[in-house]
Amino acid sequence: MPWAHLGVGMTIFAGVVVALGWALETNTPGTRSLPEAEPHRTDDRASTERGANVAPTEPNPEATPTEPEGGRRADRVARFKRTLSAYVSLTKPRLMWLLCLVAAAAMALAAGPALEIRTVVLTLSGGVLAIGASGTFNHVLERDVDRRMNRTSDRPLAVDEVSVTNALVFGFALALASLWVFLRVNLLAAGLGLVAIAFYSVIYTLVLKPNTVQNTVLGGAAGALPALIGWAAVTGSVDLPGLGLAVVIFLWTPAHFYNLALAYKDDYERGGFPMLPVVRGEAVTRRHVLWYLGATLLAAVALAALAELGWIYAAATVLVGGIFLWAVVKLHRERTTQAAFRAFHASNAYLGTVLIAIVVDALVL
Repeated sequence: MPWAHLGVGMTIFAGVVVALGWALETNTPGTRSLPEAEPHRTDDRASTERGANVAPTEPNPEATPTEPEGGRRADRVARFKRTLSAYVSLTKPRLMWLLCLVAAAAMALAAGPALEIRTVVLTLSGGVLAIGASGTFNHVLERDVDRRMNRTSDRPLAVDEVSVTNALVFGFALALASLWVFLRVNLLAAGLGLVAIAFYSVIYTLVLKPNTVQNTVLGGAAGALPALIGWAAVTGSVDLPGLGLAVVIFLWTPAHFYNLALAYKDDYERGGFPMLPVVRGEAVTRRHVLWYLGATLLAAVALAALAELGWIYAAATVLVGGIFLWAVVKLHRERTTQAAFRAFHASNAYLGTVLIAIVVDALVL
């Protein structure tokens, strides 16, 4: 009976969200309402560190002997910092915290209070290395496109601060290190880690992103894989609650990233990517943001039932999910770049809060 009540409630909610998506949009799908976004860096390096598309200048060897020792030392330190920053940027560190939190939530769900510190450390370490490898390969494969886009024109390979050869060696070294760490957990975790690297680096970057308008939806599998890796690290298998968490992440991804695609529509068009707002218009994209958010909230409710999560998770889902929904409704009404960024940040806040609530519910309560 409880499942029947839950199913009825979820069906009613789904109908309301679908109707709301149509009611909020009065523009035709092709109508443009968002102004072009100003350059707003979501990468890990600011453009102020160096001029875009300008290679670093090497010191003049003939002038070096006349420079004070302190000046030469300062130059070496500055070059080392720039190089270190460039290699860190290749790993896309801003992606790491959320993806590692996904894996941590899956491990907490699988093990509860019996979760071992060793498993957590090894799994998250392998995850960080896998994310770094995937990000590095993505930088290599998209370096020419990055030069055409304002948002990415200052990436290390786009400005030739790191050579392609060095980046590939770095990426493969991270991938091998990730595989070695995951193997210390179990074979399934290692296999899923390898799949995650290959999927993001090859399937998403080379096949999905430049060729299909569904790139964001299908690419959500890359973000969902850490949930399976975290579950497999504890259990050595893939079970229903772990799949439930992966589905939540998969559905959340379009509701999250379509906001960024709206804000950077012109940039993605310059890059030649068939993002949803470029191909089908902004009104359709806003509607899909709302619908995928509704699907995410429904999946989150189903996960609560599957994993028997408690009141902290329920409160986080309702409260922060409500804030996310408010931001998306505001996006439909305002139709501005600022509203798109507000919804984007609300999506991050929602998922981060819900994942933390899962960890607390599973480990403490």
